[in-house]
Amino acid sequence: MDLMTALQILDSTVRLGTPLLLACLAGLYSERAGIFDIGLEGKMLMAAFFSGAVAFVTGSVWLGLIAGIAGAMSLAVVHGLASITFRGNQLISGVAINFLASGLTVLIGQKWFALGGRTPALSGEGRFQPIVLPFADSLRDVPVIGPVYYELISGHTALVYVAFAAVPISWWLLFRTRFGLRLRAVGENPAAVDTAGISVTRLRYAAVAIAGLLTGIAGAYLATGLSAGFVKEMTAGRGFIALAALIFAKWRPVPALGATMLFGLLEAVANRYQNIDLGGVVIPVQAMQALPYVLTVIILAGFVGKAIPPRAGGEPYVKER
Repeated sequence: MDLMTALQILDSTVRLGTPLLLACLAGLYSERAGIFDIGLEGKMLMAAFFSGAVAFVTGSVWLGLIAGIAGAMSLAVVHGLASITFRGNQLISGVAINFLASGLTVLIGQKWFALGGRTPALSGEGRFQPIVLPFADSLRDVPVIGPVYYELISGHTALVYVAFAAVPISWWLLFRTRFGLRLRAVGENPAAVDTAGISVTRLRYAAVAIAGLLTGIAGAYLATGLSAGFVKEMTAGRGFIALAALIFAKWRPVPALGATMLFGLLEAVANRYQNIDLGGVVIPVQAMQALPYVLTVIILAGFVGKAIPPRAGGEPYVKER
């Protein structure tokens, strides 16, 4: 494999891994605060639909991004009310959100555009355009460094850089600030946090809101950055893959980057190499496309027993009187 081929695969890895990274960080905040979020898939799907729809109607990708975040945040509020205020089962709430988003996006899409649940194709200002970083063109011909900078680092949309910036920001916020300390404490021992006079409810709602924000950006990226519009079920299980990556990363931001890029790499390889012939034995394209999902099962089977989630995760907090 030559350098250019490797860089093209890595470039696809970054683009395909970006929504997984954002969703994984969303789950990280929520679960660190003790709120399990199976509804990442649904929030991403809702955000993808509204971002694609609004970007088409208004012609502005930024208004589409705001609409996508609003769509995801609305479902995050529903999850917060069910899980925190009414102390319902968090897993059931997440599953309900996934079903709700799956049905509503198709229903509203058909009502608005009559395209079977799809939005019309986006173009121009309705999509995020690649950003060419400074000196990328002038350094293009420099051996090794030039192609890496031009092909791999430069040329991505704004939301890709936002996703990668969110990793060190999340690490600093969770492990170097008072807010992060309290957020992690709520996921481990909410009674102790409550005893210290800190609102457990407020912290958990803050975590759920951050998760809604990040899944909103992830969904908007799918519809307006990675693709050119919304199509039915376009998240294709990415929310569940993000949860698997979160377990693999043991609820830490930096390992989450590596885990999501690993999934992105497998998808990039599957997209590039199809119907591979190994000495007369042809590996069908379906087998290659299944690679990320097979890895999800392997990771869950092999690491779920070793990765210890926050102790208060999934348990509604009842204030002692």
